[in-house]
Amino acid sequence: MEEWVERYLVALGAEKHCSPHTVTAYRNDLMQLAAHLTREGVVVWCVVVPEQVTGYLQSLRERQYASSTIARKTAAAKSFFHYLKQAGGIAADVSLHLFAPHVDRYVPHAISTDEVARLLAAPTRIKTPESLRDAAMLQLLYATGMRVSELVSLDLSDLDLAKGCICCEGRGARHRLISLTLTAHDALHRYLVTSRPIIARAHGADTEALFLNHRGQRLTRQGFWLILKGYAQSASVRNVTPHTLRHTFAAHALTTGHHLREVQTMLGHVSISTTQVYQRMRPVPAVQTASGALPALSVVKMLGGGSAASPLSLVTASGAAAMMPAGGEVTEAVAHED
Repeated sequence: MEEWVERYLVALGAEKHCSPHTVTAYRNDLMQLAAHLTREGVVVWCVVVPEQVTGYLQSLRERQYASSTIARKTAAAKSFFHYLKQAGGIAADVSLHLFAPHVDRYVPHAISTDEVARLLAAPTRIKTPESLRDAAMLQLLYATGMRVSELVSLDLSDLDLAKGCICCEGRGARHRLISLTLTAHDALHRYLVTSRPIIARAHGADTEALFLNHRGQRLTRQGFWLILKGYAQSASVRNVTPHTLRHTFAAHALTTGHHLREVQTMLGHVSISTTQVYQRMRPVPAVQTASGALPALSVVKMLGGGSAASPLSLVTASGAAAMMPAGGEVTEAVAHED
């Protein structure tokens, strides 16, 4: 049974351009389904009947899985059985009768501008090579809205400080160039000049990774999560996850008057419906900065993606506003939109 799952996952990554994290989630969901069926004496997919799949989902409900989790596992099962039918692994699609449970609308969580300022200030209170790296990462995430997986995948060659931009590879191998705020630009410059050489030299690192861990290797998503958790605790900012800064970026961009299409381009979303979820968020209180400007974020323009937004201000560690872009103009990037 595992062989068919692996063949499906290969197709999922190659044909659907799903991210490695999505593929991993589908693998876990399908192997859980396979384990359930094995306990019932099923060893090949071609003998599975609809009632057995329904029984599996019912067992999840009895174990009080969240509706969103059951919905995802239902989607994984339906996609897999459709693939099996197309590939000749089964005679009939046994998932046609399946319906995902109702899931309450997901509303992302964002933090306030005051909490952003405290979080960005946290690394500056420590004078170590690692704290300079951490300050650069936090500034970059809040200034660009990129995903944490995109952040830790960055290489040195992706950053062009002279032009004030960074190349980010998003889902589906789609690339976008993002203009840096002056604050993020300065934080990255300090890290590259002062901090990264020390971390790399201490461990003999020979890697193109932009952000290194304490062993001189590419920082992982899990490693960043531990770093963020520590700074959030020290800054008394609650309920912060690695994705919170991305949500905060979007919420603050809309708060400062940016159009939904602009935010879609900034985040690298293919579908506008993905971005529309931020319209359901409660307005984030916008504090006035020292310069009187409202806090917001950086700008990205992608070819064929409409007009660029006007320069924005960014909340700095001190609560002041720093204007962008560092390179003076919005940089264009080739986008392969679906």
